[in-house]
Amino acid sequence: MTDLLHALSEILDPAGILTGAATEGYMIDGRRRYHGRNLAVLRPRNTEEVAAIVKLCAAHGVPMVPQGGNTSLCGAATPDESGHAVVIALERMNRVLDVDVGNNTLTAEAGAIIADLQNAARDADRLFAADWGAKGSARVGGALGTNAGGLNVLRYGNMRDLTLGLEVVLADGRIWNGLRGLRKDNTGYDLKQLFIAGEGSLGIITRATFKLFPLPTAQATALVPVANPQGAVDLLRGLQHRLGDRVTSFELLSRRCWQLLAQYCPELPKPFAELPEWSVLAEVSDGGTDDDLLARFGEALLDEGADDAVIATSRSDAADFWALREAVPEAQKRKGVSIKQDIGVPTSAFPQFLQEAEAALQAALPGADIIAFGHLGDGNLHYNVFLDDVTNAAYQHEPRINEVVYEIVQRHGGTISAEHGIGQLKRDLLPQYRSEVELDLMRTIKHALDPHNLMNPGKLLAG
Repeated sequence: MTDLLHALSEILDPAGILTGAATEGYMIDGRRRYHGRNLAVLRPRNTEEVAAIVKLCAAHGVPMVPQGGNTSLCGAATPDESGHAVVIALERMNRVLDVDVGNNTLTAEAGAIIADLQNAARDADRLFAADWGAKGSARVGGALGTNAGGLNVLRYGNMRDLTLGLEVVLADGRIWNGLRGLRKDNTGYDLKQLFIAGEGSLGIITRATFKLFPLPTAQATALVPVANPQGAVDLLRGLQHRLGDRVTSFELLSRRCWQLLAQYCPELPKPFAELPEWSVLAEVSDGGTDDDLLARFGEALLDEGADDAVIATSRSDAADFWALREAVPEAQKRKGVSIKQDIGVPTSAFPQFLQEAEAALQAALPGADIIAFGHLGDGNLHYNVFLDDVTNAAYQHEPRINEVVYEIVQRHGGTISAEHGIGQLKRDLLPQYRSEVELDLMRTIKHALDPHNLMNPGKLLAG
């Protein structure tokens, strides 16, 4: 591949081609489960360089793995171990290009960090609604490639809902410019949706145009003990009845989450004198003032019988509450290896799912330690299982745990991946949970756009 590398050196500046030890950080996924090898890591500065790279690699039959912030939790941005692929890291394409206040849109390059989009929107008195714990390192391309969700999906939707237009380099090096800031456009197929959640398997997203929203001037946040998951669902519906779409976030945490935080993150505040069996972190947002919204929120909580809610009395208190929620994954990491599930079921089915899944897991693996938390408001739960052995040896039980949990998920009309994607982790499971018709349609689209299987091969679809 000397000829390819020489040709690439005529396209990219010296900092645009990394080889050898300099590529190591690009070869390990966010959970450190997958470790790949590469021909080179390429760091283009603009769309034209991406297109030139793709044309060269296609001509040489070289696989390409797009990579943003390398925060994937399912190995979607990690090459295989053959060493035949190049990684195309978009980290230098990191600009927010435009904030159109009149149209409520923001356009950014695929390597831009999510937090930078939030800040640029806020500077223009607007809200970029995507938000999750890794916002300081996750980048636009990866978030689009997995249709990332996060904390505000209940009100604003996930990345698919927030995206108006894309620019994409196709597998043959052509550039499709679909950067339209339109809410209504019925001129044929909505092509951008093919690339969102496509994990880079159909093309490389290089720029995107997103919806912005009015920046809320008032927020109110509370931690609310509930007796059980059904109580959480009832509280959600009650708050939505009283406050409508002002309910922005609604997160469920089990008692085990709080115990884990106390043990592994003792530096964080402890809002409960006595730990509840279950609790909800709820946030509402609106125009007006914090005091007015806080009064309305407090009244709604009282009407719902939540007189033991711990209500944040300042933005600082609210930030502490969110720090607790976002620290749950870190506490799990400090404890050791768990078998992680990113499942979704209808919100109304959560109480039954949780009951059935715990019973089935305890029957299959007595003593299983279940850490359940996540975005109850939009039907997405992070359902994680610790066993006695918290080293990598625990992964030997992953197939059995998946079998138990996913059977119940499927029975309740759910999904095995609500926001993290498929990648390598769930690729071979997908045929069990998507119909043959669906898989055939996916393969047809893949073959039409990437007939030589060079775009992120081995991810999402097997074969």
